Amino acid sequence: MKIKKANAGALTNFEVLDFLRSRGAAKDPTRVIAPIAASEFKVYDYLVESAACNQTREHINEFLKKCQKYDLAKAEILNIINVRPSSPVEIDPIIEECEKRIGDGIEELIELVETVLPAPPTRPNTEDEVVADDEGIVNGKQPPAATEEMEKGN
Repeated sequence: MKIKKANAGALTNFEVLDFLRSRGAAKDPTRVIAPIAASEFKVYDYLVESAACNQTREHINEFLKKCQKYDLAKAEILNIINVRPSSPVEIDPIIEECEKRIGDGIEELIELVETVLPAPPTRPNTEDEVVADDEGIVNGKQPPAATEEMEKGN
């Protein structure tokens, strides 16, 4: 491989994932055959569970064109592509002086992000994960303390 331009700039997570796939990370389930370091496989594992796994060059190029009107810095655009914020709370720390610079356009920018950049993959709940609903029911079962209180009440 020949390096054309060293440190040409920051890469999006999609570009890193694409590079790792081109080196064979996705094709080697044993993680022995591909010429990839263990740390690169860890990066690959992280990125395939992020929004980057569903992105394409077309998505990124479309977002770059449509977000020009917000006059965002390159680092801000890069972070928006990588993080894919879906609420004002998530986008505020990414954009410096967000309220001052964008004002009421924050909701519009979030809508742009949600329509142009695909959502990250959803993970199914495993038995090891604890998921509680509004009533305190964990993984479909009452917690022991709640069960005891219900029995005392009857």
